[in-house]
Amino acid sequence: MYRNIVSAVCGILISIGSFAQDTSMDGILKQISQNNRQLKAYQSYMASQNLGNMSENNLQDPEISVFYLPFGEHQTGDYTEYQVSQQFEFPTVYGARSKRIEKQKELLELEYETLRQEVLLNAKKQLLELQAFQKRKDLEQKRVEQAKQVYDQIQRLFDAEQIGILELNKAKVAWLQEQFELDQLNIQVNNTLMELQKLNGGNPVQEEQILFFDDSEVADLQTLWKEKLSADAEIKMLTARESVAEQAVKLEKNKLLPDLTVGYNYQGVNSSNYSGFLGGLSIPLWNSKNKVKAAKANLEFTQANTGVETAELYTRFQENYQQYQLLKKKYEEYQETFEDLNSEELLFKAYELGEFSFLDYYREVEFYRQAYNNMLEMEKELLQLKAELLKHQL
Repeated sequence: MYRNIVSAVCGILISIGSFAQDTSMDGILKQISQNNRQLKAYQSYMASQNLGNMSENNLQDPEISVFYLPFGEHQTGDYTEYQVSQQFEFPTVYGARSKRIEKQKELLELEYETLRQEVLLNAKKQLLELQAFQKRKDLEQKRVEQAKQVYDQIQRLFDAEQIGILELNKAKVAWLQEQFELDQLNIQVNNTLMELQKLNGGNPVQEEQILFFDDSEVADLQTLWKEKLSADAEIKMLTARESVAEQAVKLEKNKLLPDLTVGYNYQGVNSSNYSGFLGGLSIPLWNSKNKVKAAKANLEFTQANTGVETAELYTRFQENYQQYQLLKKKYEEYQETFEDLNSEELLFKAYELGEFSFLDYYREVEFYRQAYNNMLEMEKELLQLKAELLKHQL
């Protein structure tokens, strides 16, 4: 009994530990990788394609022929004949086709991996979007509280006839604006969570799970590109297409060899009969005409296309990398500048102590808030751009 209780407790603890692990960025992306409907659909497509490709290498169905000739003028009795035959391609064709099927399977796996990386990149960008909204939301809640305190103070001054209606209205509008901004952020958070839920196969992603600011360094351009060449599924897929085209050429060359037929034949007339084996081969004069040339032309096209697409991917990669470095430099400059600026809390305390009039306080805090919002937006774009550069690591 005690053993059962201990086992049950351990199982619960393991389950809790597993759930806790899923709250990280990698944990959530792992959930999406397992639950995404588009990826599940493509897995079914892969299975059907692989089975279809494998069936191409099956032998043809055997053929059975029966002849019974009781009619006509004859003195030797009825004629009976049975024949069983099997036609098959030259043995080397099956080996060549098997290699092509294996390359097609590898290509399908890379196509799936490319799709998986795209889905997870989209999910990661959505998570980073959500992280930015949550930061803004937490900040905006404090701003609403501060705006309400300022409005209440202005209201008391107005009631004491120390200020006019103009300042009271501005304070109220400022408070309402902050409330509206908070409402907008709540809508954006909910919309992003719905997008993540869709990516997660309809399973919700909890808002409180999101906390994963990433400030790690990115390698230099050439080192990162070499890493992508060996790990990026989209780039590897181009090489895999070449391999499939190359195996197709080898297959068509083997198909120039004759097909073979073997079988057994029985013939009987009256009490006499004959039986034995048969063999034959086809002469590939017409069926394979120009197929090798067509396969070679397709291989040349695939090789040329690989070069073109790889160059385009490298150009896009360079542009993203340069944009990332520029944005990173500007973001760091923003951070350094904000260290020298008065924070919202300090401005609010200065206003409470009477060092600022309401209009001066409002002007200063609006400038600060807009600049800080810009920095948070820049931080989000920087992390999303970094995610795109490191897509191959997903």
